[in-house]
Amino acid sequence: MTPHAGEAAALLGVAREEVEAARLTAVRELAARYRATVLLKGSTTLVADPDGGPVRVNATGTPWLATAGSGDVLSGLAGSLLAAGLAPRDAGSVAAYLHGLAGRLAAHGAPIAAHDVADSIPSAWRDVEE
Repeated sequence: MTPHAGEAAALLGVAREEVEAARLTAVRELAARYRATVLLKGSTTLVADPDGGPVRVNATGTPWLATAGSGDVLSGLAGSLLAAGLAPRDAGSVAAYLHGLAGRLAAHGAPIAAHDVADSIPSAWRDVEE
């Protein structure tokens, strides 16, 4: 699951402000309640698994990622990594990192669209490999 704070609030039945004030608690509760790996998107993306392991924090993002379709790119990337054999928590973590890095590479300090992020994933992947 890849909710932002508003979607997480709806899933938990609380106000968005409650999620934003306690993001760590919210991502853990979502993962436990829905028995799923959860990527809570925001200025940093939090990755939690349903078994209650340590929450991973990814800070590679940029505010420009808060654009229509960007979450679809993230979900597609995570799904691809799952299909390649990564465990759900690892797939979510790698997807969040690459997505954030691709967003930074695409933005250059300016607004971007989801296709710009998708187009920058190969460059982000190469940066990680080097």
